[in-house]
Amino acid sequence: MLNIEGFSAFFVCLYVNKTKTENVNSRINKVETTNTSQYMKTKFISLSIALLVGVSAWAQVPTVSIYEDCSKNGKTEDIRPTTEPENVQAVDLGLPSGIKWASCNIGAEKPEDSGNYYAWGEVLPKDYYSWATYKYANGNGNKFTKYCNNASYGDNGFTDNKTTLDPEDDAAQVSWGGSWRMPTDAEWAELIANCTWTWTTQNGINGYQVTGKTNSNSIFLPAAGYRGDTNLYGVGYYGDYWSSSLYETYPNYAWGLYSNSDYVRRFYYYRYRGLSVRPVCP
Repeated sequence: MLNIEGFSAFFVCLYVNKTKTENVNSRINKVETTNTSQYMKTKFISLSIALLVGVSAWAQVPTVSIYEDCSKNGKTEDIRPTTEPENVQAVDLGLPSGIKWASCNIGAEKPEDSGNYYAWGEVLPKDYYSWATYKYANGNGNKFTKYCNNASYGDNGFTDNKTTLDPEDDAAQVSWGGSWRMPTDAEWAELIANCTWTWTTQNGINGYQVTGKTNSNSIFLPAAGYRGDTNLYGVGYYGDYWSSSLYETYPNYAWGLYSNSDYVRRFYYYRYRGLSVRPVCP
């Protein structure tokens, strides 16, 4: 990064030398030079100020990626995209609710990619998945600070009776924006009941081809496994996906989908675990 203070001092030196050389009687700017015991205070002419402000602004702005999709421009590289990837599709599987399912996971570029793993209610992937690092537990699985309907599980008896993720805690909504969101437990149940599930391999990746019974459209759910602590478990064997629904009986769990080569079912997981997210939209 450009050293602005160094640049300023250099500019000042050029100005002082110029005034000495040209013996200008009328001082446009007052310059006090900093040494070990005093400070230089510089007042530049308008052009100098404009130049320094421009250079300073240039030096402090992070690198920006330029996209063909103009809606993504202006976002720095460390900011999550708020629009879905260009290759994602909202697939109509002919479900009674009319809900459409995304063609790939959050963080994936292709249907067979695992994508990112999220703890329930968190919107960023991370390196370590445990109660100690979980956003809404005070270091323990019975000290929740959000999404708790039982005082025995709340931090100092906390309850808020929230049982569905708020939009700001929904990884699909935060990552893709628009009308995308995480599916509810009821929507996973609908998908199970109204589609044909076929264990298969797509481009070398195991998972389920999920085909609508009424229109034959399909999506692929890779067996991406899950994350616990620093480890990744079950890739190629298990498909573990979050819903946005709390497991109300025991609020240290949340509902999701579990699948292996033998069966598919709704399942509840500890909220701190890192699971895949497959978005839905109206």
